[in-house]
Amino acid sequence: MNQSRRAVLARQCEVARTFLSRGRGLLGRSSLPPGSGLLIEPCNSIHMLFMRFPIDAIFVDRQGQVVALYPSLPPWRLYAGHRRARYVLELPVGVIGATQTAIGDQIVVQPAE
Repeated sequence: MNQSRRAVLARQCEVARTFLSRGRGLLGRSSLPPGSGLLIEPCNSIHMLFMRFPIDAIFVDRQGQVVALYPSLPPWRLYAGHRRARYVLELPVGVIGATQTAIGDQIVVQPAE
């Protein structure tokens, strides 16, 4: 949830916190369905090698503030990240634009109800 804009970023978000799940990320998938996402923590950089589709990536620091945005990050890009990031949200292309998410916005991760 982007609390600053009162916008939902993902209704269902998988969480990758183990070494294996963080390394795997979205590899092997053919798409990321609308309303879904992947939160990778801890993580301050990602690559898009071997990816089949573009994504929006939002890098967030320990205080929950957006520190970097990568809209429509294409497959095979070598690097995206920010040194102060604590986690990254990988989302379907268009989420950053549709929610008007910006650097400095406050992100809140809410557990499933």
